[in-house]
Amino acid sequence: MVSQSFYPNRAGMSRAQLEVSNTMRRLWMEHVLWTRFFIVSSAFNLPDLQFVTERLLRNPHDFANELRSLYGQQIAMRFDNLFTSHLTIAAELVNAAKEGDSTEVEKQRELWYQNARDIAKFLGSINPFWSERTWREMLFEHLKMTEDEAVQILTDKYQESIKQYDSIQAQALSMADLMTYGLIRQFQI
Repeated sequence: MVSQSFYPNRAGMSRAQLEVSNTMRRLWMEHVLWTRFFIVSSAFNLPDLQFVTERLLRNPHDFANELRSLYGQQIAMRFDNLFTSHLTIAAELVNAAKEGDSTEVEKQRELWYQNARDIAKFLGSINPFWSERTWREMLFEHLKMTEDEAVQILTDKYQESIKQYDSIQAQALSMADLMTYGLIRQFQI
């Protein structure tokens, strides 16, 4: 886990900084919330799966819309594409696990971790206050926890999956705070 010294002190933040922080926290919370909804809807073949999937896939676009004003269209679209891949690979991984296809699970897991490396490298390249290594560690932790959550749901360990989701939420807020810190520092918000 990243040291708390990486994060801004919310009490001493300006209104603009709080808006950035609140936006990043909302987007990361939506990311993990809609991911959980997808896992549950997929696991139980719920009739809302299409709508949940559509909403989950809106999250990368929402991130890109926020980043566009700071970084421009090209960087925003690159993030959108990488983060959309993150979600579509995760969906394939969940579906393979649901089907019990261990070969496909391993293939998708490898793609998922490579995508996380790509996201970390990208983020580290666009903001001098974002470390590729730190992002990679945080994203790898996110993937591990999310996969554990999916397995718990698929194996009827619902209470454990809820505890895991609490940890996922806390970790998502850490990623949001790290993102906020970098944006505030780079753009002197």
